[in-house]
Amino acid sequence: MIVREKYLKAIRGFYDSDLIKVITGIRRSGKSVILETIINEIKEKTDNIIYLNFEKTTDFAKTSSAEELVDYVKKNRKYGKCYCFFDEIQEIDDWQIAVKDLRLDNCSIFVTGSNSKLLSSEFLTLLSGRFVSFRIRPFVYKEIKEYSKELGVDVSVADYLIWGGFPGRFNNITIEGTKAYLSDLESTIVVNDLIKRYKIRKEVPFKKIVNYILCSNSRIFSIRSIHRFIKNDFPELSIMTVIKFIEYLKEAYIIDEIPQYSTKTKRELKYYGKIYNSDVCFNSLRANNNRYDLDHNLENVVYNELLYMGYELKVFNNKGKEIDFLASKNGKTYLIQVAYSVVDEKAYNREFGAFADLDNSNQKIIITNDVVDYSSSTVRHIKLEDFLMMDEL
Repeated sequence: MIVREKYLKAIRGFYDSDLIKVITGIRRSGKSVILETIINEIKEKTDNIIYLNFEKTTDFAKTSSAEELVDYVKKNRKYGKCYCFFDEIQEIDDWQIAVKDLRLDNCSIFVTGSNSKLLSSEFLTLLSGRFVSFRIRPFVYKEIKEYSKELGVDVSVADYLIWGGFPGRFNNITIEGTKAYLSDLESTIVVNDLIKRYKIRKEVPFKKIVNYILCSNSRIFSIRSIHRFIKNDFPELSIMTVIKFIEYLKEAYIIDEIPQYSTKTKRELKYYGKIYNSDVCFNSLRANNNRYDLDHNLENVVYNELLYMGYELKVFNNKGKEIDFLASKNGKTYLIQVAYSVVDEKAYNREFGAFADLDNSNQKIIITNDVVDYSSSTVRHIKLEDFLMMDEL
């Protein structure tokens, strides 16, 4: 497995800090491997290390409560600073209390979890100012290229646009194996992490909403539009239940939502946002007859890549014309439009026309899968294959 230096560089400065290191992200995005890498680096200076993975029955049996966790560490640690690693700690009730006590007892604590509830209001209140959090995402294309070289395989841009970047899927050499792995992953998240954890009784409408949202990535949505979609089949389902279901998907890091920024009102529009999948495979698993949604998946990939580069993202509403991203970082702002291709004249006019009447105070960029350079005097065209290997815009 590759060393994901982008994440490790951000975490490394906190190895000896008494701040609790909270590492979150969707299942199988590589959190445990990063934890293993950190452990190996710390082993170079000490063996005073305790590691527990609470998804393993043997580890959970050792300590299944906050009190037992504190006792276990006290009995098994050595003298001096102890480095504690707790994988999928959300399986332990009141774990926040345990790490609060341990951090005061000369322990450097690292925890991982697959649910954003890890950073619940209760946790924030109890440990306000005493933690740092890091979100791990599936591979971006640069990481895929590095990992595929290690495996001795070649992964094309087209493959990335369809099947995404979950690390485990690259161990499957067939499409059937890839689909089976990713389907199992989604089932684990939806059934185990959501339906069972939240005791969802309305499983059928929940799964229908999940299907609808995951094949609607890279689109503006409103809660009411989703409610209208579902209420014909399930008229008893309230809009509040729909909101709750969407929040569950966000909490499991399956989807992200970014706000829409309006030039007309100079503010964020609270009732409309844009949904992106944490990985495009969730859309592709729903494709019929290999008719993959490459247009929206390409935009979703650009979203994930921009986040990896460190940009803060919003949708930009230019007087009713949507520009996919308002991307900001280090005092610089870019307006970015994404399209699979602008070879067709109508597509060219539509995509470039989204920038109409905007001044040149912010650089305008269009990213497409075309091989021809369509840059104009005011808009910079970046070919997708070039964009995927960039570190900065």
